[in-house]
Amino acid sequence: MTLNPADPAFEAALRADLSPDVFRKAEPRYLEEPRGLYRGQAAVLALPRTVDEVSRLIWHANAARVGVVPYGGGTGLVGGQVAETGPKPLILSLERMNKVRAVYPDENVLIAEAGVILSDVQDAAEARDRLFPLSLAAQGSARIGGNLATNAGGTGVLRYGNARDLCLGLEAVLPDGQIWHGLTRLRKNNTGYDLRNLLIGAEGTLGVITAAALKLYPRPAKTGTALLVVHSPAAALELLSLARDQLGEMISAFEIIHRTGLDFLAETLPDVRQPFATPPEWTVLIELGLSGGLDPTTSLEKLFETAFSADLVVDGLIAQSQQQSDDFWAIREMIPHANRKIGSISSHDISVPLGAIPDFIREAEQAIAGLGDFRINCFGHVGDGNLHYNVFPKPGRSREDHAAQQEIIKTTVHDIAHEMGGSVSAEHGIGRLKVKDLARYGEPAKLSAIRAIKAALDPNGIMNPGVILPAPA
Repeated sequence: MTLNPADPAFEAALRADLSPDVFRKAEPRYLEEPRGLYRGQAAVLALPRTVDEVSRLIWHANAARVGVVPYGGGTGLVGGQVAETGPKPLILSLERMNKVRAVYPDENVLIAEAGVILSDVQDAAEARDRLFPLSLAAQGSARIGGNLATNAGGTGVLRYGNARDLCLGLEAVLPDGQIWHGLTRLRKNNTGYDLRNLLIGAEGTLGVITAAALKLYPRPAKTGTALLVVHSPAAALELLSLARDQLGEMISAFEIIHRTGLDFLAETLPDVRQPFATPPEWTVLIELGLSGGLDPTTSLEKLFETAFSADLVVDGLIAQSQQQSDDFWAIREMIPHANRKIGSISSHDISVPLGAIPDFIREAEQAIAGLGDFRINCFGHVGDGNLHYNVFPKPGRSREDHAAQQEIIKTTVHDIAHEMGGSVSAEHGIGRLKVKDLARYGEPAKLSAIRAIKAALDPNGIMNPGVILPAPA
């Protein structure tokens, strides 16, 4: 099984079958990804407007055995959106398929094309007094098709689940060009294999998502936000348990922040307002979404008082306005930007069982210290066990100074997560970055099934070659 390049003859065949305005010269942004780890190849770029055009493009690629790289907002962090090696592919951008086709507020359903920007999905829901709860730092540029293709997580997973949990049906083009009209609004549909959940999280390796039926929710009557200083990650978990006892499922987000992240903000983004004169070692950001006559400020005050009495928290701030709430969230959301300015040696998107979080943090810190003198910024969605565990050089040194240690650092962190029953990819996917990691840590039966599914649905190996599985030789 060998792929062919998207050469002039292939491009001519496409142009003979589709409108000239479908094609555009590949600008640099289509060949880049946020971390600068990969550089794509200049190739044929297509920007279809309809699912029929996507179908024709995929049909031609399959017939010619040309690789296809689906492109959404380009925000992925594991290289799934660029093909650095192999024959030049067809880059298929969904950005022109950017319509919200319908909103059904009484059903709590919204139908959006794959190229709709996530924040625009949120706005369309809000315009009908509904909530689409998927929320992440790149929501102003990430597109919903890419969110689904990677099964994106974000800050609302604790209450609402991952992207997979927020989707009822899909419209998609399969590797042979067939259109799957699976855009159902049904919440119960037991008709054979679940192709929807197979395509979600497949990172474009089994087909191209062109539209989705998304779940909406009633907007919380009131929201509340607080920054609570805790003694340790173990105390943060006890605080989460306490909060659940008091507030049930009304906790929308529960994030943990280490002092290093606050130090990085002060160093690189001093305009981000920080409320504590001295950065605490560990801070929890909690957000509530309450219904009925419940008052979030009162609920958070009661939570703080109980937690303080139990010696779980030592200090805290409760937002008294929307602006204060936005300022609290800005701290959390700008930490990844500060990280990029500092320049990590190795970044990790891992998850472990909730009860293992304190042990993971302790063991990983000890193991990294045994490799050298580094700074660690550990933060993330502690409510669902997802930590962003990033290793940085000491001041005065650069990531390049530690290039030879990058692999051993990554392996050390991933080994510990794996040994604790965790995952080396919690919310960003496998992409091209973690193909070897999947082979190293993946359960053999699962890997065998993945290869069989890929061979059955995409026998020519054209869909996003080199993502999840090695590219065809």
